[in-house]
Amino acid sequence: MPLLPGSSRLAHSRAGTVRPKFMEAGLLLVILVIGVVLTLASDPVTVAGRTANNFLRLDNLIPNVATTMSWMAIMALGATLVIISGGIDISVGSIFGLSALGTAAVLQQLPSDASAWQSIPIAAVVAMGIGLLCGAINGALIVGLRVHPFIVTLGTMSIFRGIGLVSVKTKTLPSLGKELPASFTDGFVSQRWDVANTFVQPVPMLIMLVAVIAAWVYLGHTVSGRQIYAVGGNEEAARFAGLRTGRIKLRIYALAGLAAGLAGMVSVGFYQSANTATGQGYELTVIAAAVVGGASLMGGRGTALGAMLGALIIKLIENGIDILRTVDLGLFTVTVSKEYSKIIIGLAIVAAVAVDRFSGHLRVRRTVVEDSRPPA
Repeated sequence: MPLLPGSSRLAHSRAGTVRPKFMEAGLLLVILVIGVVLTLASDPVTVAGRTANNFLRLDNLIPNVATTMSWMAIMALGATLVIISGGIDISVGSIFGLSALGTAAVLQQLPSDASAWQSIPIAAVVAMGIGLLCGAINGALIVGLRVHPFIVTLGTMSIFRGIGLVSVKTKTLPSLGKELPASFTDGFVSQRWDVANTFVQPVPMLIMLVAVIAAWVYLGHTVSGRQIYAVGGNEEAARFAGLRTGRIKLRIYALAGLAAGLAGMVSVGFYQSANTATGQGYELTVIAAAVVGGASLMGGRGTALGAMLGALIIKLIENGIDILRTVDLGLFTVTVSKEYSKIIIGLAIVAAVAVDRFSGHLRVRRTVVEDSRPPA
């Protein structure tokens, strides 16, 4: 008896619903292993008269890992949307930097004692407006010119960076003699809470969590979100099914730009400044976070939670390199520096892609076997 039409797609769909949970559980396991290794390898330090593990202490994990990963994770959410659709966006760092510069340029025109009701909405509108516009330009060029996203975003990466360079003559904002409103910086994004003999700055993390929840709802519980998976899984089939793939792609890149703009706003509020080098080189880290988080470069797979966990893994690696300095391998000792993080992140991308291709091969074989079985 022949198989029912679509049985292979049904089997693939069932496998797809299970895979994200398995993948995210695997990421949590990797995070746990990295944490254990760094805890065991770190030397004790004396902080405020008490001895603590150099890695496993609140004043390291919160400011150096959780807080600084916030804007990276927000950008990784946008990159994940793009990668799920089967595209790529390497202009994300330039959009991030241009949004931060634009926000600082506008906010420095406000009085330093401007109210939060004035400074925060203006910052949000400017940053996310710039990001949305840049992302929409990417999407329009990709759809209109029908050129590969890598080529388009390679060009816009340089264009957006160049706009920042020619627009800001002082290289750093706010300009000399000016400052950003305290209601936006110390009163909002970089606001400090005293916790356990140290302080935390929770607002970037809270904004990140809101963004993750919004992306999770969008991807998993809206028609627009499911369309992204359809386009990434098989764009031709999606087009024959009646989906307007051009509009979907335009929306995806606009949302990715919006995420980069939001991240730029968080960054400029936290550091209370921006310069023409802000976000330079972030492309590799953001794409790495998305890919390590389970987004398939072949398209069709990825989750919001995976993007956040991928960013956390990348930040743990960078923090571990900062803390360890030297690694004792028994026969010899290796001195590590921040430059080693680039090597490790590159290896992580290659490993994640290799695992994805291998698991994809296994899924295809499993589906073929299931489809070849006679019905019960």
